[in-house]
Amino acid sequence: MSTAFDSSSIKKGPLLFVMILGAFIAVLNQTIMGVATPELMVDFDIAASTAQWLTTGYMLVNGVLIPITAFLMQRFTTRELYQTAMVIFLGGTIVSAVAPNFDVLLTGRLIQAAGAGIIMPLLMNVILTVFPPNKRGAAMGMVGFAIIFAPAIGPAIAGYVMEHYSWRTMFYAMIPLAVIVIACAFIYLKNVAERSYPKFDLPSVLLSTIGFGAILYGFSSAGSKGWSSAEVIVMIVVGLVSLILFTWRQLISRSPLSIFAHSNTGCSP
Repeated sequence: MSTAFDSSSIKKGPLLFVMILGAFIAVLNQTIMGVATPELMVDFDIAASTAQWLTTGYMLVNGVLIPITAFLMQRFTTRELYQTAMVIFLGGTIVSAVAPNFDVLLTGRLIQAAGAGIIMPLLMNVILTVFPPNKRGAAMGMVGFAIIFAPAIGPAIAGYVMEHYSWRTMFYAMIPLAVIVIACAFIYLKNVAERSYPKFDLPSVLLSTIGFGAILYGFSSAGSKGWSSAEVIVMIVVGLVSLILFTWRQLISRSPLSIFAHSNTGCSP
């Protein structure tokens, strides 16, 4: 069953605002933990290399989920996928806010990343589908502004919070924002693509997961272990080989995971 749509009936402004707001929160959440690291090291009695996994793990899950999201976009409607992603992000935020120890906090961050990793590629796909070519540049510019602005103010906000409140406040403050985005998505978000129900390509998912995960892990570990570390070199090589195989499989596959391999069922220019 397809979910075709008439692009002329879609209010692009509210739709774009809701999705950009979700992307802004996701990117903002990625950058705020660096400032909180010293206090977390004291509270949980952990080393800096351990605390760094709150950021590294977040990036790893993000990177792994981006190509998988392409498959999910073909199986679920825009509203279903976006709201599910925001609910997952909200769940991870709540877990992080009440975390009694570092393990639970890291679990919450990884849950957050699972939701955030879906939002960005979904947003890009919606722009390519809804906006005609002559208006995509302006829409991409608005998205780019949100992506740049979030990490610019993230450390400043985190620094203010850490100076006056507990690190948990950063997560508690995210909860109402996520709830507002979910509510707005329920009201304004429309389904803007057709579902093609492709077969689940397990080899592609495994190759992309290993590829992106290994490369991100290798580069993240290089700072503490050094570029000459055997572990760093092996992870980067494994990641590159996996991504080469993943790319080759996408080129020969009838149902590639690539985000840009969707049929052009959006509005026509």
